[in-house]
Amino acid sequence: MRNILVTGAGGSLGSAVVEKFKREGYQVIGLLRPDSGEESEESDDTYEVDVTDESSVGEFVKEYQMQYGELDAVAMIVGGFAMGSIEETTQKDLLDMFHLNFMSSFNLVKGFLPLMKKQQSGTFLFVGARPALQPSDAKGTLAYALSKKLVISLSEILAEEVKGTDIRTHVFVPSIIDTPANRESMPDSDFSKWVNPADIAEAMHYAVNTPSLRQMTFKLYGGV
Repeated sequence: MRNILVTGAGGSLGSAVVEKFKREGYQVIGLLRPDSGEESEESDDTYEVDVTDESSVGEFVKEYQMQYGELDAVAMIVGGFAMGSIEETTQKDLLDMFHLNFMSSFNLVKGFLPLMKKQQSGTFLFVGARPALQPSDAKGTLAYALSKKLVISLSEILAEEVKGTDIRTHVFVPSIIDTPANRESMPDSDFSKWVNPADIAEAMHYAVNTPSLRQMTFKLYGGV
């Protein structure tokens, strides 16, 4: 049985990733925010874990190894968005975004890297953001862009760390994902140009199942 771990499994993108991998025969272990009331009915198993907390992730890693043993892939979907220019952004804004977007990925990488090194295989799936690659987009989303830039840098450093093994890292960089929350916050936009979560899930599945791909950046910009 191939195992994939999906954080943020109850969200729009997380649900799409869970659904795709489940359909393709994976055993899906979904992580949900504690006390959030979120659910992931498609996941085979779910756990409530605060992925931004190092000790919580450490405890879960031990539990995971006892219950499942091997890990084929981890999709790090947890994240958040914030507006704000340089002048509008506070230190707290920066720390909040770093905590949510970067620490949530870092803790999973740190926690599961020893297991993947032992296996000599596995795939880390990171979610970046276009403002992290395009400074023109970052002007109005400074804290968000910087936190996602850190995520992309982490994936690059990790790729160097695992050279010579079959451990792979990939980054998925959407423009605007078509989610209910984004539609609500930008009601006058042309939603048809946004990126469907199912398309990102398809790209993730393709990346995991194409061994020749290494340290790829998938730019999923839609028509935006």
